[in-house]
Amino acid sequence: MISTHEPITIAIVDDHDSVRLGVKAGAQEAGYVVLEHADSVEALVAKLQEPPKVVVLDLSLADGSTPGTNVKKLVEFGSKVLIYSIADNKDKVNEALREGAEGLVSKGQDMATLFEAIRLSANGITINTTETVAAIDNDISFRANLSERELQVVRLYASGMTLKSVAYELKLSKYTVKEHIDRARDKYSKVGRPVTGKSELLIRLIEDGLFGEDLI
Repeated sequence: MISTHEPITIAIVDDHDSVRLGVKAGAQEAGYVVLEHADSVEALVAKLQEPPKVVVLDLSLADGSTPGTNVKKLVEFGSKVLIYSIADNKDKVNEALREGAEGLVSKGQDMATLFEAIRLSANGITINTTETVAAIDNDISFRANLSERELQVVRLYASGMTLKSVAYELKLSKYTVKEHIDRARDKYSKVGRPVTGKSELLIRLIEDGLFGEDLI
């Protein structure tokens, strides 16, 4: 059950009635407030007076819309977007993630996983499921092209060292170290994988296979 004082509002977009109604019933039981559900993003937005905190969105819809267009429209509307799909097309997953989807939950997983992912998304935490990581791993456009020096700096910083310690270790100024870290964060943000803190930076490096066990 949700423990926050203010209920999290959600909406559901799926072209199968059974999925929409099933997610709606389960979400309400879990404590979420379901504002609306529809078989397309266009139909959903037309029904809503205000953006829900999270929209649970199927990847492929019968109206022929693209995942990127749908995610972009919902993000611009003011909602977080969580993909809920069988995820059998990595190109479509990547397209959705590039436009700002928070992550992906496979329809093969249990509903508890979906509801936990909704809670995390609503609280601004990017979802890194196995499917999401696999999609990123198969699309080079998701990789932040860090320079050798940037990678050297962020590895040390993400391992737990302070800016001052990294600067001392690499014989750089503290200002230069911060500049490298800020540049790396900016590169991750530009490929749709924002980094808000040191722990998320570590996660990004691990996802990309850039943080070896010898450095942990």
